[in-house]
Amino acid sequence: MLDFSNFYQLIAKNRLQHWLITLPAQLANWEKEHAHGDFPKWQRVLNKLPDITTEHLELKDSVTIGNGQELSSGEQKKVESLLHHLEPWRKGPFFIHGIHIDTEWRSDWKWERLLPHISNLKGRYVLDVGCGSGYHMWRMRGEGAKFVVGIDPSSLFLMQFETVRHFANNDQNIHLLPLGIQQLPALECFDTVFSMGVLYHRRSPIDHLFQLKNQLTKGGELVLETLVVDGDENTVLVPAGRYGKMPNVWFLPSTAALKLWLEKTGFVDVKVVDVDVTSLEEQRATEWMKFDSLETFLDPHDRSRTVEGLPAPKRAVLVATNPD
Repeated sequence: MLDFSNFYQLIAKNRLQHWLITLPAQLANWEKEHAHGDFPKWQRVLNKLPDITTEHLELKDSVTIGNGQELSSGEQKKVESLLHHLEPWRKGPFFIHGIHIDTEWRSDWKWERLLPHISNLKGRYVLDVGCGSGYHMWRMRGEGAKFVVGIDPSSLFLMQFETVRHFANNDQNIHLLPLGIQQLPALECFDTVFSMGVLYHRRSPIDHLFQLKNQLTKGGELVLETLVVDGDENTVLVPAGRYGKMPNVWFLPSTAALKLWLEKTGFVDVKVVDVDVTSLEEQRATEWMKFDSLETFLDPHDRSRTVEGLPAPKRAVLVATNPD
C-alpha cells in the first residue's frame, strides 16, 4: 500500500496542518477498501520501476522527464511495457525517458488556452479537484506553484500519478489523494483552486461551487472548466439519459447561467475567458487508451450532435475570485 505518512509530516509544517484532524482516518478507510482488486497489481507495477534520478525535468512547456538517454534500450522497453499495464491513460501527454504516453486527451491544449487568463501561480498553494492522473498538476508546478495537491477518487489515476512522480525525482511538493471534493472540510487555505471537467458530474452543482469556495483563501482564485450549452442565463440542459454515452452527466448550463451561479454563491470578478468546441484531434483513442472516445460519442452524420441528438461537447473556462 502507498504510504501517506510523509504527506502528513509535510502538511504538519505548513498552512494545511488543520487537515490532519480528518485526513488520516479518511485515508486509512480508503486503504482498507483497496487492499484487494486491481490495486495490488498496479502497486506491483510501481514497485518494478527502476530508480533513476534525472537532471532533465521539463514542466514549463510540457511534462518531459529525462533526456531519452538515461535508460538503455532494454530498460526503456521494460519501462514502456510496465506503463502499458496502467492503461487507460486519459490525461496527458507525458514524455518519460524517451517514451511518449499518447493519452486520450491533449490536455496540454486546454492548459495553453487557460494559462493566459489565470493568476501567476508562482509561490501559490494550489488544489486541483478531479485531477485525473495529475497532468495539469505538473504544469502548475512548472509555473512555479509552491505546493500542489490533487484529489481524485480513482485508484488507477493515483497509481499513474505516483508512477510519473517516481520518475520526476519523487517531487515532495506535489501530491494526489484518493478523495472526492465532498470529503474535504472547509480548508480555506489554497490560493488557487482548479475544477476542470467535474461540475457536470455533480448532482448538485451549486453545492459543488460552495465546496470549491470553502477551499480558497480570501482573495483566492477559482478556475472552473466544464461542459456548457448555448443560451441565456436561464438555459440549463438536463440530459434525460446519457450524454455522449456518459451516464453521469447532470447539468450543462450556458456560460451566462454558470456566471450567475458563481455570483450567487458569493464569487466576484467572474469572467468567461474561453469557450471551445472539443475537436476529434483533442480527444481520441490512442495506443494508450484503446476504448471508445469522442468520435464514437458523436452522431456520425452530424458532428454537431452527440449520438443521443444533444449538442456536441463545448467547454468553457471561467475564473472567479473569492472575496476578501
